[in-house]
Amino acid sequence: MPRPRKWRKVCCLPENKRFGPLNASIKQESFIAMTVDEYETIRLIDLEGLIQEECADKMNIARTTVQRIYNDARKKLAESLVNGKALMIEGGDYKLCDGDEKTCGSGSCRKHRCGRGLREEAKKTDANQKEDDH
Repeated sequence: MPRPRKWRKVCCLPENKRFGPLNASIKQESFIAMTVDEYETIRLIDLEGLIQEECADKMNIARTTVQRIYNDARKKLAESLVNGKALMIEGGDYKLCDGDEKTCGSGSCRKHRCGRGLREEAKKTDANQKEDDH
């Protein structure tokens, strides 16, 4: 019996789940399926600039697992770009983080960053209201 898969921690779901060429009709069979955890490795490594070990810590998985997921994701991106196929992000073995964990504080967690930004805006609004009251 195979070992059960470990859940990968993901900051938040992508805002857009479908990407593809604008000049072609997209058929369902021409989609390339990328999992949410593959998307998260691309986001953390390529966009946030983390190394694979840091990415592994954020996602609560082994570095070798991150390496495999990242390689699979890059291959799917390349196939989509080169062959003009649409990319659809869905599924995978993941759990969404709540943004309150200790590992979420470095700035690469979008949920934590958004929450912090909202709290900072609320503080500014409160300060402005106090100044207006005086």
